[in-house]
Amino acid sequence: MTKYSMLSAPDFMPVDRLRAIQNRKFLGVFRRTYENVPWYRELLAKNNVDPNSIQSLADISKLPFIKKTDLRDTYPNGMLATAMDKIVRYHASSGTTGKPIVVPYTREDLDVWSECVSRCLTAYGLDESDVLQVGYGYGLFTGGLGLHDGGTRRGCTVIPISGGNTERHLMLIQDLQVTAVACTPSYFLHVIDLADKVGYDWKATKLRVGIFGAEPWTEEMRRFIEAKTGIRAYDIYGLTEISGPGVGGECSCRTGVHIFEDHFYPEIVDPDTLQPLPDGEMGELVFTTLDKTGMPIIRYRTRDITKLVAEPCPCGRTIRRIARISHRSDDMMIIRGVNVFPGQVESSLLAVDPGLVNYQIHLSKGADGLDVIEVRVELTREKFSELGDNTASLEKFRRQIAEKLKSTVGINFKTTLVEPDSMPRSQGKIKRIFDDRNQQ
Repeated sequence: MTKYSMLSAPDFMPVDRLRAIQNRKFLGVFRRTYENVPWYRELLAKNNVDPNSIQSLADISKLPFIKKTDLRDTYPNGMLATAMDKIVRYHASSGTTGKPIVVPYTREDLDVWSECVSRCLTAYGLDESDVLQVGYGYGLFTGGLGLHDGGTRRGCTVIPISGGNTERHLMLIQDLQVTAVACTPSYFLHVIDLADKVGYDWKATKLRVGIFGAEPWTEEMRRFIEAKTGIRAYDIYGLTEISGPGVGGECSCRTGVHIFEDHFYPEIVDPDTLQPLPDGEMGELVFTTLDKTGMPIIRYRTRDITKLVAEPCPCGRTIRRIARISHRSDDMMIIRGVNVFPGQVESSLLAVDPGLVNYQIHLSKGADGLDVIEVRVELTREKFSELGDNTASLEKFRRQIAEKLKSTVGINFKTTLVEPDSMPRSQGKIKRIFDDRNQQ
């Protein structure tokens, strides 16, 4: 254990001790939420739950779920569980219309959050000698300040560059001898694309670690990033409603994302029946915050589809892992009777060309009243230069993409190629799906 910092010690504790800690913390957060949040008391009453029947963690399945709509409906402070003078920061979710989901944090909440991010950085092999460039957006989005505070706690030198100004990203990576970058995977692919354009030499830098999250990404994308830059790419998982990035992270083995179970209790449930599923079975990920004091959340449905892996990890960590998120239960599109997931589109594009990572899915109604699904694919500078303005070559490449999409998903896609840099980049979660069917 001596080769690990004290911050990572909880990752290796005996499972029976971990379960005892979870049980104690769960009863505490349940009592605190029930006593301090009137909305939650009403929720239990509506579901005929006797609070006295909750005696241990084994009783968690008796409790109702909390959904994203509940957080919107109680905006802004309807789920606050402490006095306002204890709140030191707000964050808010991105990618929604109308009122955002705001989450209040106490000092204790921020302390847990930075500890968890620091544990992620430890698992990635970072320490006081590293220089961490944070390219996530700062502000209400949790990415920037989450990695910033965690990096500071780990002892790294932190560069709060945020998103945008990609030329400066490349310059500082070299000039400030950056060893690790943190940003969305889609933004880093934009960084790579610009680097290709200017002839950037990744080997002349000290960069060795990439920390990517806030949006789904694939193993194919990981391989592409690593082949282009020579770095080692790691996944970091989180969601604003629970604690931002740092709910879990990969280790050096990269066999799944370790969940920091001493702070966040994970469950997997059947997304249709909502019944709990055992470790190893695919279902919807549900979280209970065990330490949050500002806005504790009990049995929150993340909509992320994955499984819990309980088998020992070669790294020695005893906390369970989740498999890579395959899709979200609320991302499914039904097009002419066929279930379509964005992940299927992405895997099809990457199978044709590993650089095809910036895309949009547009849904509309055709003249016959039937649904039309269009995939707009942004060409990389390299591919655009290769194809040039040769109409025949562009059409051949477009057909290749369309045929791969049809063979993977089983339906015809309208496929459109667009020029490099014509789609927006995001410091947070990138928007992929644009549904205009109800506006026609």
